[in-house]
Amino acid sequence: MAHKANLILDSLPPAERDALTPHLIALETKQHSILQEIRDTVTHAYFPVDAVISLVVPLSTGEIIETAMVGRDGVIGGATALDGRVALNRGVVQLAGRCLQIKADDLRAVAATHPNLQRAIIAHEQVLLMQAQQSAACNATHVVESRLSKWLLRAADLRGSNELDLTQEYIAEMLGVRRTSVSLVANTLQAGGLIQYRRGHIRLVNIPALQETACECYEAVKLAYETLLHRRPNE
Repeated sequence: MAHKANLILDSLPPAERDALTPHLIALETKQHSILQEIRDTVTHAYFPVDAVISLVVPLSTGEIIETAMVGRDGVIGGATALDGRVALNRGVVQLAGRCLQIKADDLRAVAATHPNLQRAIIAHEQVLLMQAQQSAACNATHVVESRLSKWLLRAADLRGSNELDLTQEYIAEMLGVRRTSVSLVANTLQAGGLIQYRRGHIRLVNIPALQETACECYEAVKLAYETLLHRRPNE
């Protein structure tokens, strides 16, 4: 089984990848399906290939807050699977696609004798915490145009494509803003030639211009992943 589409698995030494291979099952996920639910015991972990997952916290008002976005450079439920605890957030498929699924028991068993895998999962948990902290600061201080540009760029990076099947309603929910705000900003970005939008589909057209419009959080999260996760063993 090829692992190159998931950067965590690809970063492992061949022996550790080979130890995981018999336990990995290719899974096609559907948009808006739930991979893990808050306060439920984690029974599986997921290494996204081209699916993109939002980690969210539901509120009593019915609103949800996105704390982090995970894709082909990450893992869903990895650290929780290692210690057998419950999920602290809901994992919702933002963009449908493929994941490699593994039972929590199998991941624990392999990680117990393969330190690079264990280190990669722990490092990813650190990056998720950083993402959540950056997201809190971003939501409090940055304007919607910058936040939307950042969010679209991050989604495209994780998807591995500039074509995103997303509605304005869903984006507004993830950003914690009104749909009308997203609509106004999307119209501005489209008028400026940065994106093309039709109902339920967004195409990123001018990446450099979007990067200029995005807030600093886009580069901060990207740098954190590159620093903590994409180093080879012994680097």
